[in-house]
Amino acid sequence: MEGGVNENLLTEVRRAEEKAKLKDRVWTEYKKMWIVAGPAIFSRFSTLGVGIISQAFIGHIGPTELAAFALVSTVLLRFANGIQLGMSSALQTLCGQSYGAKRYDMLGVYLQKSWLILFICSFVLSPVFIFTTPILKALGQEESIAEVAGTISLWLIPGLFSNMVSYTCQMFLQAQSKNMIIAYLTAFSLAIHVFLSWLLTVKYKFGLGGAMVSTILAYWIPNIGQLIYVFGGWCRETWKGFSMLVFIDFWPIVKLSLSSGIMVCLDTWYSTILVLLAGSMKKADISIDALSICLNINNWEMMISLGFMAAASVRVSNELGRGSSTAAKFSIVQMMLTSFAIGFVLFMLFLCFRGWLAYIFTESTEVAAAVADLSPLLACSILLNSIQPVLSGVAVGAGWQSTVAYVNITCCYLIGIPIGVVLGYVLQLQVKGVWVGMLLGILTQTTVLVVITYKTDWEKQVSIAEQRINKWSVDSDQEADEDEHNA
Repeated sequence: MEGGVNENLLTEVRRAEEKAKLKDRVWTEYKKMWIVAGPAIFSRFSTLGVGIISQAFIGHIGPTELAAFALVSTVLLRFANGIQLGMSSALQTLCGQSYGAKRYDMLGVYLQKSWLILFICSFVLSPVFIFTTPILKALGQEESIAEVAGTISLWLIPGLFSNMVSYTCQMFLQAQSKNMIIAYLTAFSLAIHVFLSWLLTVKYKFGLGGAMVSTILAYWIPNIGQLIYVFGGWCRETWKGFSMLVFIDFWPIVKLSLSSGIMVCLDTWYSTILVLLAGSMKKADISIDALSICLNINNWEMMISLGFMAAASVRVSNELGRGSSTAAKFSIVQMMLTSFAIGFVLFMLFLCFRGWLAYIFTESTEVAAAVADLSPLLACSILLNSIQPVLSGVAVGAGWQSTVAYVNITCCYLIGIPIGVVLGYVLQLQVKGVWVGMLLGILTQTTVLVVITYKTDWEKQVSIAEQRINKWSVDSDQEADEDEHNA
């Protein structure tokens, strides 16, 4: 009898210990997650705020300038930024896994490789910004808007090259969980942008030129701060100075960058197609107004999801580089649960408030009614957004960009868009039908990514990460030894 009691006590003690260990693991992972996700979310809100502030001040200059800036920012900038962000996300895989493996010296080399790739990318994209006016005129855009849009595009070329530094330094620092500095810099830049925009456009009446000067400075101020942080000794282990190793094994990183670019662009352009399809519907003005309000809300919520995407890529890549498949899986589960919980709260919020939210953006009862009609779809989009970006972050952390690109093409462009066109045009469900089709595409994409993540052999992923790190690190080490010997 006594032996049985003792055994029961031992069992209870073990369970208590296991529960305590699980709580410790959850809390530790929770802190690691928010160290990356918190500043990433804040910096994304701040970056989005730069565009909104610019648009607000330009709107007071004139309706043509406002229409031109809206056109450039929603189409041209979205197109270019999607490519650049995608190309740079290869750095998340490489820096994250190398940092986890304690190959700190390689992070600076990868950063320089990515700078070179993004510079070439920005140079290739430049002609689109230079010849914006003739391109827009050829597409049938109103001449006055096309002329002003061309002027704005020329102003934005320095902003195009600023992304070369911005995206890469962010990912370099995020891999080391040092991204609080990014949040501080973007907050400072946003405050300066508000002040300069008022000073140059309202007080001194410099018009469009003044607004664009403030916008370009808002892009570059955080970059200058990040470069000072990297070069100034705050990243001693990971930044060892400029190196000729940047040209060693360059092509494999280019291929990974191209895969990353395709993956991110396919996601980014998906909602743009929704707007284009809505433009040819009946009552297109009301449809586009309602849709733009819904997408505006959706974009703000996406900043939270993209923060979790960054955290997922960092945590998964760090743990794979460290050689711990168990920790990688644990991180994925906790990330998914946290993001989904936030998404579910917002899902319920938007279901409850429906059309009331529209009155923040418009006084039209007709537009508000259209927004109320679309609100359930907006709520579903927000719920899916709480899952899909995290899975994309997992893919980036593991280096599956090419696989996810194929998934995106199949689910979104071969399933979602055709169904949306049939529902919207053939069955005459208008914007709602197009959005339902797009949602089905995202749902299919999310389901496929869940299955891929669940069925993945994570021990094998650890091995793949180790091979990737060793191959490129060994080649770089050999080159460094040769340089030292020749010297």
